[in-house]
Amino acid sequence: MSWARRNIVVIAGLLTLAYLILPNIVVMVFSFNKPAGRFNYAWREFSTDAWRDPCGVADLCGSLALSLQIALWATVGATVLGAMIAFALVRYRFRARGTINSLIFLPMAMPEVVMAASLLTLFLNLGAELGFWTILIAHTMFCLSFVVVAVKARVMSMDPRLEEAARDLYAGPVQTFLRVTLPIAAPGIAAGAMLAFALSFDDFIITNFNSGNTVTFPMFVWGSAQRGTPVQINVIGTAMFAVAVLIVAGGQIISNRRKKRALIR
Repeated sequence: MSWARRNIVVIAGLLTLAYLILPNIVVMVFSFNKPAGRFNYAWREFSTDAWRDPCGVADLCGSLALSLQIALWATVGATVLGAMIAFALVRYRFRARGTINSLIFLPMAMPEVVMAASLLTLFLNLGAELGFWTILIAHTMFCLSFVVVAVKARVMSMDPRLEEAARDLYAGPVQTFLRVTLPIAAPGIAAGAMLAFALSFDDFIITNFNSGNTVTFPMFVWGSAQRGTPVQINVIGTAMFAVAVLIVAGGQIISNRRKKRALIR
């Protein structure tokens, strides 16, 4: 009991982690289930058929490619705009700055269904045809706040004396930004970009309102759940989870190596 009391925080953390990872493990296991019938919720026998033919279901890979394309462009747009907004809010003083700071948090606090309905109303009033471009604009607007918050936190922690030292050494504004400011802000920008990509790729509610006849991967999964769930969905989910884990692990390894090099120097 004394050992449990000393390690209660570690135990709680490990149990929480196991609870979060358990659904991914279930998806991973069922990606090796033998396809049979419309629904594949019961284990039959081990098989790699779905892994050998992940695009065996009509429109699955097409919807996946579309989701990746939208997520990529939405990430680029939200990251560029969000980084500029974050720098402006931290570095400059202007009227309504406090109001804008508060408004940035609205998309994060607002229920997605409200934002989705508002964007749909806007597109319909403008006479826009629902499809790829309306989804892209909606995802960019939705992800923008998350990027601003991530980059803003990084910029606020920057030491302005580093930029002053660069200017004292005759570095111009562009050179100072590229060689000092941007490298320091890069982790925050990268974190915002990865968060934006994950939010865009995973989004269903905003996409469902503003997609028209366009089908993204989350909408394909939802539609499949009504008609029958192919094992290939579990294969794609497992592959995406593995890629995410590899990216996080790679980032952690690179960060640890940089820390070791800094200590050696």
